[in-house]
Amino acid sequence: VQLQASGGGLVQAGGSLTLSCAASGSVFSINNMTWYRQPPGKQRELVADISVYGDTFYAEFAKGRFTISRNNGRNTASLQMNDLRVEDTGTYYCKADIFTSPRGTRAVYWGQGTLVTVSS
Repeated sequence: VQLQASGGGLVQAGGSLTLSCAASGSVFSINNMTWYRQPPGKQRELVADISVYGDTFYAEFAKGRFTISRNNGRNTASLQMNDLRVEDTGTYYCKADIFTSPRGTRAVYWGQGTLVTVSS
């Protein structure tokens, strides 16, 4: 199984970016998909989470600005980020709780991270 994050880049404050996360390989189904970020010099923190049923959870700083979504048929998740701020700068990682067989074989996978830089 591979988890690929993409979509990062350089954007001015107030701008928008959409990050994508795609799972490939021996994926039977995916439980929760989660975005984390790690600002420079700081610890990794949760940004948003979405269940297989579409239930979402957002960190306080993400509420009203970020939207997480997923496509179960394509094994993908997205993070739409609007009104970006300088403090949103960091490496963004996706995590997925993946079943690799109908017998319940399950593991957590992390994508490689995609860098988001917000300039003032």
